[in-house]
Amino acid sequence: MKVVSVNLNGMANAVERGFVDWLITTDADVVCVQNLRAKEYQLPSVCLDVPGFEAFFVDAEADDFGGVGIYCRQMPKAIIRGLGFPQCDIEGRFIQADFEMFSVGSFLFPYADDEDSQNAKFAFMEQFQSHLKKTRRKRRDFIFCGTTHIAHRTIDLGNWAQHQRESGFLPEERAWMDQVLGPIQFVDAFRKLNKQELQHTWWPFDEAQRFGTRIDYQLITPNLAPYVDSVRIITEPRFSPHCMLEIEYGLE
Repeated sequence: MKVVSVNLNGMANAVERGFVDWLITTDADVVCVQNLRAKEYQLPSVCLDVPGFEAFFVDAEADDFGGVGIYCRQMPKAIIRGLGFPQCDIEGRFIQADFEMFSVGSFLFPYADDEDSQNAKFAFMEQFQSHLKKTRRKRRDFIFCGTTHIAHRTIDLGNWAQHQRESGFLPEERAWMDQVLGPIQFVDAFRKLNKQELQHTWWPFDEAQRFGTRIDYQLITPNLAPYVDSVRIITEPRFSPHCMLEIEYGLE
């Protein structure tokens, strides 16, 4: 099973850059998308009726903001929209597709660029971590795909020494990742196979990849770790400053 995740930074712009053309030709089984910046009824029809896929979305209440979605080859047994706390559900930050033995979720963390937005990000992190803990008590496995806006380690951020007091690499954020990948026992699926530096998933169009950061993840429950067969950051095509993250699992 091949799972691809990508932060589109606006569906309209992504469509102009060829996202739907790529979607029609991909062999992925599940494609998780984040930051649509449009409500479902505002999406171009080509995004809603893609041959070979069932498409599901969750909207933010505000216009031109948030929103996530998931494209599935196989019809899920259930779709879950939201996590039950207002910051997530009002801002359209989570959707999940349940299959027979596992679930795939698409999530989007808040972006922070000042004290108020950083506090909002911390609040979301706390609630999302609580949800991750709850999933560890369930009798199924999970693949959570999306953007945390957090680089976990120094190898995940270009010029990291200059960014230690900036959102995305704060000690509190990195400690949060330590908890998720430590005591809570989730696995960073990409790092299961790739330990190299400069494996960035985001950088501006007008800059080199070495100046970027790795802030897009597939976080999986530990039972799935042995099934990670291949991992790849797709640098071309690119529909936003975020790259697609492709991971193939030995699952049916």
